[in-house]
Amino acid sequence: MQTETKRTNKEVLAKGIKTMGLTLVLMFLGPILFYIGLSNPDKPLYIPILLVAGILCFLSIYFAFKGLKTIMDSMFKK
Repeated sequence: MQTETKRTNKEVLAKGIKTMGLTLVLMFLGPILFYIGLSNPDKPLYIPILLVAGILCFLSIYFAFKGLKTIMDSMFKK
């Protein structure tokens, strides 16, 4: 009888950690841009800054889920 040992796939884990690093950057950058955009409503770049900030916030949520799924796959998937 042969037992199979389950091990963490280190390459996939490293990819997930890199994704979570990107998420961390986006989690700070998006709200900072929102604050900058909302504090200057009379500037000509008011709307583009708010759009970029919204996209960055959405991307931070997306990459957080993607990174967590990748990390979980590295631990629990065959």
